[in-house]
Amino acid sequence: MSDDPSLPPAPHDACKIPEACTTMTDVRAGIDALDERIVELLATRFGYMRAAARIKPERGMVRDEDRKAQVIAQARARAEQLGLPGAVIGEMWELLVEGSIAYELDHWNRRRR
Repeated sequence: MSDDPSLPPAPHDACKIPEACTTMTDVRAGIDALDERIVELLATRFGYMRAAARIKPERGMVRDEDRKAQVIAQARARAEQLGLPGAVIGEMWELLVEGSIAYELDHWNRRRR
């Protein structure tokens, strides 16, 4: 186990940390557990998008290019701090943010019908 507090905790108590994996079964179990947690976190993130749709009074406020750039830059910088490829994380966050905007727009429209 790493002593680095900036690294995320082990994916699940029943799973080994990456450094302790000795088989592909270990690796796959860790990935599957982590993917489950990531989707759960995304559910919370999208809950914030529903809250934004409820709070923003005008449809044009949903897309905020300055905020989008800030969110992507923050994710990329954090990835690089953790030794991950910033460009890859930036591309992933581009998709995440665009998907979040579309989701928020859909909820904004539905609330005002």
